[in-house]
Amino acid sequence: MFLKSRENIIRFLFFLVIFLLLFFLGSIFFKSLNTTKIFVPDKLIGKSLPDFTAESFDDKNKYFTKNEIFNEKKYYLLNIWASWCGPCREEHPILIKLSNDHNLELVGLNFKDKKENALKFLNKSGNPYNKILIDNNGSVSISLGAYGVPETFLINEKKIIELKFVGPLKNSDYKKILKKNKL
Repeated sequence: MFLKSRENIIRFLFFLVIFLLLFFLGSIFFKSLNTTKIFVPDKLIGKSLPDFTAESFDDKNKYFTKNEIFNEKKYYLLNIWASWCGPCREEHPILIKLSNDHNLELVGLNFKDKKENALKFLNKSGNPYNKILIDNNGSVSISLGAYGVPETFLINEKKIIELKFVGPLKNSDYKKILKKNKL
């Protein structure tokens, strides 16, 4: 009888350990289902532009920090673009239109592009940018929470992101930009 009860206790403890282990693993699984690991770029709206350093488009050996790029008390439009990007070509006329307003400075961030292709694109379509930076490996875009190209950020004189546009700018976005910073 002692052997049977000892076997029962061991069997009970074995099933208890298995049950607790499965309960623990199940708890972790269900907790992780309700926890988002995705960076939501809208979280940057209303916050300071993240720090970054980017290479100059004009001078291969020159790098600029965020504070060197956005150094004046004015509104900036930071546009992530590439010559190989179809939607970037679609939004380009709106960027040209925005570049005519002297209260707004346009900063282009050329994303994973070949410089000669980017130059051809700008020579053919016009250059709306006051400054152009290079993001060959995508690290600057990632720090900004960008999903792809084109993406555009309206940054105020305090380096706070006021608006973000995912995808090509449209005429309605043009109006929002003008209204937001009262250009």
